[in-house]
Amino acid sequence: MIGFGVIGYGYWGPNWVRNLVEMAGARVVGTCDLRKERLALIQARYPTIHTTTDYRELLKNPAIDAVVIATPVQSHFDLALQALRANKHVLVEKPLTATVEQSMILIEEAARRRLVLMVDHTFVYTDAVRTMRRLVEQGLLGNIYYYDSVRVNLGLFQHDVNVLWDLAVHDLSIMEYVLGIQPSAIAATGVAHVAGQPEDIAYLTCYFEQNVIAHFHVNWLAPVKVRRTLIGGDRQMIVYDDLEPSEKVKVYDKGITLNGGAEGIYQLLVGYRAGDMWAPKLSTTEALSTEARHFVDCIHNGTQPITDGVAGLRVVSMLEIATRSMAQRGQSVEICLERACV
Repeated sequence: MIGFGVIGYGYWGPNWVRNLVEMAGARVVGTCDLRKERLALIQARYPTIHTTTDYRELLKNPAIDAVVIATPVQSHFDLALQALRANKHVLVEKPLTATVEQSMILIEEAARRRLVLMVDHTFVYTDAVRTMRRLVEQGLLGNIYYYDSVRVNLGLFQHDVNVLWDLAVHDLSIMEYVLGIQPSAIAATGVAHVAGQPEDIAYLTCYFEQNVIAHFHVNWLAPVKVRRTLIGGDRQMIVYDDLEPSEKVKVYDKGITLNGGAEGIYQLLVGYRAGDMWAPKLSTTEALSTEARHFVDCIHNGTQPITDGVAGLRVVSMLEIATRSMAQRGQSVEICLERACV
């Protein structure tokens, strides 16, 4: 039985507590939040769970083997580092840290102590995203042409990070997992419409050496909620709509065929292929339940999580570079190949 402590009982913390309470082989020993009214909710629903406003009580508790950190990003590094130094396995809500350097320190600390360090890239644990990765790995799409993603809605505004760090982090983690390749350059543009607040609309483009391009649109000011991704290949194409109640992933046998003759490029003929659409059957298991089970299994077996510290580092690196590009009004920033995160 693995004892858990959960730091942060705001937006996402309650979901972690619920899944861990319901999981065989796991036990939530204690939770922490600075707001006493949030702790009162825990006490009312889970009277056996110890509550505190001091996270250090959880780190000192020998009954707690692992800690889930569900707090604002600026606190991730300090809390995770203290937890690792207290010999606790650590799972951190996305993004892993606020800087690449902080992520690297956590990875090194976890490796030195042989502890599991995991980042909460929740969508990676959905059956929809895992199915897309499998289709790409099997070569069903052929050569990948593009990855296009839109994630927009009205709110919730964040005050400590811009819209890239809040929303694009999801799509970058999905892309990195599904395609299995990292960009060679990134460009981003964005703007803030509330004085003194971070950018609320942004567009991010990733360039790859494999002649693949990826584009992301994230927005806190949209009148509708959209969660849609297109992946185009030379054989087939995927539409992933996370808001669809059942057929979240649809595979289209559509594309183009190029027939070039000896006459050269000016005689190039483009043919259009329009075949069937099919939707793979997907599991309805909650992603967070799958992720929690994976974390527990990694602790038991001493194995690396799918979304380990290095995966978190790669996403933080892309976000950091995108923020730098955005500050330069969209100037493309090359990614040095010698960096550990790429």
